[in-house]
Amino acid sequence: MTNETIECDLESYRTEELDSLLKQLQPRILDYISKADPSRDEYQEDSLGRYHSPQFLKKEFTDDAKLQSGIRKHPQEVFEVIDKVLEYSVNTWNPGFLDKLYASNNPIGVVSDIILSVLNTNSHVYTVSPVLSVLENYIGKKYAGLFFKDHQETCGGLTFSGGSWSNITSLQMARAMKYPDTKIEGNNGRRFAIYSSKHCHYSVEKAAILLGLGSGSLFKVDILEDGTMDVASLKQAIKKSKSEGYIPLYVNATAGTTVFGSYDPFGEIAAVAKEHNLWFHIDGSWGGNVIFSPTHSAKLKGSELADSITVNPHKMLGVPTTCSFLLVPHVVDFQNAMSLSAPYLFHGRENESEENFDLADGTMGCGRRADSFKFYMAWIYFGQNGFAKRVDHAFDIAKRFVDLISADKRFELVLGSPENPPPCLQVCFYFRPSHWTNEDHSEVTRYISRELHKQGKYLVDFSPNPQPGQEKKGEFFRVVFNSPILTDKVVADLVKSIVEIGQDYGQKE
Repeated sequence: MTNETIECDLESYRTEELDSLLKQLQPRILDYISKADPSRDEYQEDSLGRYHSPQFLKKEFTDDAKLQSGIRKHPQEVFEVIDKVLEYSVNTWNPGFLDKLYASNNPIGVVSDIILSVLNTNSHVYTVSPVLSVLENYIGKKYAGLFFKDHQETCGGLTFSGGSWSNITSLQMARAMKYPDTKIEGNNGRRFAIYSSKHCHYSVEKAAILLGLGSGSLFKVDILEDGTMDVASLKQAIKKSKSEGYIPLYVNATAGTTVFGSYDPFGEIAAVAKEHNLWFHIDGSWGGNVIFSPTHSAKLKGSELADSITVNPHKMLGVPTTCSFLLVPHVVDFQNAMSLSAPYLFHGRENESEENFDLADGTMGCGRRADSFKFYMAWIYFGQNGFAKRVDHAFDIAKRFVDLISADKRFELVLGSPENPPPCLQVCFYFRPSHWTNEDHSEVTRYISRELHKQGKYLVDFSPNPQPGQEKKGEFFRVVFNSPILTDKVVADLVKSIVEIGQDYGQKE
């Protein structure tokens, strides 16, 4: 043994170093957001960002020499990298970001993310994340209570890393709760069947693969014209699967399908689930948060009958990605389905009636970021009324867009009308220029979408028509109106831009 002092330069002066970095970062962040904020003088319509090829970006950012030597001692090089990241990324703070089901961040979201990074802890056991564990249980219970009103004392929720993992976990819970021996013996020769509509999210099929059921165990149920599950077809699928030797296990309904935004008939599905001893799960990753709106929450009628519900605050509520909850009427089911004997990590409760604060004991993982904190901060910041206003505003903006394009015969709604608006916040439509004679719209749809992005003003998505018999019409636009800063002016300009680009297509030599 020696008495030599061991020093480490790598972590020296952390407070001063962070202070210096933050001071240089703050004006860059504010400038980035200001350019995308229509209420600011610095606003630039084209601040959304333009498309660049992967090959171009690889040349801009790959630098083996810097990876070897590091650039810590050269702050100007650090911020050259950061400046380029901001320059070449999609600026989701811009109101023209209408492409996906999530929207821009917000000030309290940035703050909550920073706090989580400063804490840099794992919310798997109470001892290292005491406050965050208490808050997750608290906010999970409040959240679940909005859905499971008859189970206010027993309900709760945990966060998982995205809606897919919440859905996957729900299937694991279904198998473990319905057939407890599968935790030890696996499927043990059983052929379990799961059911979902043909418009379900692909995570349902991936869940079947991951849990060893196989994709063939998923029976996809027909949909009605409005994109909702055909319950008669569900009953037929169950009958068919039983005749093939399957054991009905789980049915997934959707609150806000990815393409159409449709809400399945939860009450009817719940009755079928009860009849056949099925675990009834609702994937409300996208549309579940209408629960906050007294105006639109009726879309969730029957959801209180579910055994589990996935809901993502990072979508309709604008909480920073990722933030996904799996909610259940009986929070103890998380441990009943997932818990193992791991005394080196989970030191146990003194009695079974105690609340569990070692949260990873109720999951199939261990490392977990406390995403619930971002939702907690947003909820207490905006309040339940604030969330309601955000949801209602988004539906009003989507309705305004429907009204505008319905007045122009060159537009064709895929689902809905001014009198019966689309069920959620995405509007699906075709645009047919006056000179366009092809039945297939794919070519003009892709062209307009690409040109809008090139202008740096709007980023919108498109999709093939999933309705039977509609394939020949090709791809349509799917525009998502989820940002709280969208206005009538933005919507009108989007319509104008689509028309101008579309009418110009194919007219130049």
